[in-house]
Amino acid sequence: MNKKETQSSMKKLRFIFTFIIVAILAGCSTASAIDTQKTRVYSNSHELVGQASWYGRKYHGRLTASGERYNMRAYTAAHKTLPFGTIVRVTNTANNKSVDVKINDRGPFVKGRVIDLSYKSFGKIASTKGGLAPIKIEIIDDTNTFRYKH
Repeated sequence: MNKKETQSSMKKLRFIFTFIIVAILAGCSTASAIDTQKTRVYSNSHELVGQASWYGRKYHGRLTASGERYNMRAYTAAHKTLPFGTIVRVTNTANNKSVDVKINDRGPFVKGRVIDLSYKSFGKIASTKGGLAPIKIEIIDDTNTFRYKH
């Protein structure tokens, strides 16, 4: 291969490499715009302020509604309607402490309660002896949601 052919091949490779990088970056920016809109829709249609409770030992090891095993020492939660896999930040409005959890179960089924946190998650924002805490929920990430894990 002579010098001209080598230079021509290098230019083609640079062009292809540049094209691939631009395509990847364009794909990333489009996905984040869609995710932001999806999050806004969820925020407008789900109850995100109220009381949080916790559940622990009695349910430890049992299957959740998503098909995952409940682990009272994991950062998970139950919500009535948010899609499984949604990551939310739960903030105790009385002391401003917060924790990020993954929705993997359904509940709570007690009037006035918005979310059931795992034992460990609740302990990060309030005393488990109290059992309830006033909270607000922010949706952090809804890109890995799923219906059921079977």
